[in-house]
Amino acid sequence: MHFNLENVKTPWLDSYGDVPFHLEYSDLSMSGAVLESARLDPDFPALSFMGRNISYQETAREIDRVARAFYALGVRPGQRVLICLPNVPQAIYCLYGLNRIGAVASMVHPLSAVAEIAFFLNEADCDVAVTLDQFYAKFMDVRQQRSIGKLIVARVSDELPFPLSLGQKLLTERKFPKVVQDGTTLLWRDFISDGDRVAWQDIFPAKDPLTEAVVLFSGGTTGVTKGIMLSDLNFNALARQTEAMCHCEVRHGRMLAAMPVFHGFGLGVCIHTMLVCGGTSILVPRFNVKSYAKLIRTTKPNFIAGVPTLFEAITRNRYLDGADLSFLRGVFSGGDSLSIELKKKFDAFLAGHHATIRVREGYGTTECVTASCLTPYNKEKEGSIGLPYPDTYYKICKVGTTEEVPYGEEGEICLTGPSRMLGYIHHEEENAQTLRLHEDGHVWLHTGDLGVMDAEGFIFFRQRIKRMIVTSGYNVYPSQLENVLEGHPAVQRSCVIGVPDPYKMQRVKAFIVLRDGVEDTPELRADIEAHCRKHIAKYALPSEWEYRDSLPTTLVGKVAYTQLK
Repeated sequence: MHFNLENVKTPWLDSYGDVPFHLEYSDLSMSGAVLESARLDPDFPALSFMGRNISYQETAREIDRVARAFYALGVRPGQRVLICLPNVPQAIYCLYGLNRIGAVASMVHPLSAVAEIAFFLNEADCDVAVTLDQFYAKFMDVRQQRSIGKLIVARVSDELPFPLSLGQKLLTERKFPKVVQDGTTLLWRDFISDGDRVAWQDIFPAKDPLTEAVVLFSGGTTGVTKGIMLSDLNFNALARQTEAMCHCEVRHGRMLAAMPVFHGFGLGVCIHTMLVCGGTSILVPRFNVKSYAKLIRTTKPNFIAGVPTLFEAITRNRYLDGADLSFLRGVFSGGDSLSIELKKKFDAFLAGHHATIRVREGYGTTECVTASCLTPYNKEKEGSIGLPYPDTYYKICKVGTTEEVPYGEEGEICLTGPSRMLGYIHHEEENAQTLRLHEDGHVWLHTGDLGVMDAEGFIFFRQRIKRMIVTSGYNVYPSQLENVLEGHPAVQRSCVIGVPDPYKMQRVKAFIVLRDGVEDTPELRADIEAHCRKHIAKYALPSEWEYRDSLPTTLVGKVAYTQLK
């Protein structure tokens, strides 16, 4: 299977170096691709969890057991099942086990509120859910709002060897409410036992890789949470594209999977890419900077990936002081805009810890799983998010149209390729606005993001269209102002928003977090404002300043600017 689109400009063709511009993609399902890795390298660790290595052979066996268990529960091809788990092995087994029988994993954050989980169940039409024992009480509250036909409750101790499992039970799990098995609620071990009685050859249908395989939730271009339908091909293509763009050996490499499994970045890159390519995903069920730094020291991963707030946190603590990071082959930032200043700081941090690579910024949307563009290994342009993935095509269009603008001119980022989504669940009007047929005969994803393409094909992200501030008729882009603010040596983090104004329509407000140990004084505030006056046009200068100890973040670590609004 290949994607070589006609009538599409590809100015970046000569910039790839030795990265292939086109790739071949198999007709396997997601689970089929992982089971193929297991066939080729059965004894190599597929997963690492809290110090326990799980081989590809064992992973394949557990995937099949979970597939049979779901089948015994009554789950059938095309049916969606809610997976509300952190980065634990059961989440991986459920993802691929459902895929094995042609069903669909609908992945959601376990820290979601009760009303949010009820919404996810309704949006994806789920009647079966899987969660951890620590979230069992929350699901009992969910059941007050929305029925759940079958609830499967797993425990972390189920995946730990003795005596770690005993310690987990005594120190942590005994604090959780007792699970009441009433016919609609099953413990994981009983769920698996029921499946062991099902003959495997009776239940595994052939699966079309172009059909729905996973549902991920995202705000999309309008900010309204929607279920995004993604296919086997979307994920398998992403894996091969990411492998090609890495420009280093991924097979037998180790990826620290701290990005959550319900997020396209975590699921698509940190887990599926590694398993398709024969590497190891080191599952991180809960993130904090100290334990993350310890994992880096002890597991020596070859690849780490995260949002900018993760890299920012690493640079402002001492947990990696003196660490030798020469084992790193790739460090990737995505999920939010990486400021120029933070990139400089983190590149200096890597160099100061003997790493031979620099952080590479990517760009993508959940509507194409995750990344579809990445800074090349051999060329950087300041402020650029890089070049499109192999077989992925970008164009910049005049906002609200399918009309392509010239190189260097700003417009909406549009893209197409093998990772483009099938569509949103139950949102036909937005599907029509987001997936649009262009004159070249191809369907393009309209991202809702503003950007620029230069003559070499490098993409420069500007801003979410919805986030742009209009003040006195001028367009102001918060990310550009945040770059200036974070260029001041006393500023750790910032966020710029527009607030209503009766005369200007909007005025600019800046939220600022100072670096640790920096004293907040009137003189410092005056200096920061003077710094901004030197680098920001008068019409775009903040008229309000608010200093905080921290900024709110979303579940995946982005600054939650909508909360500040």
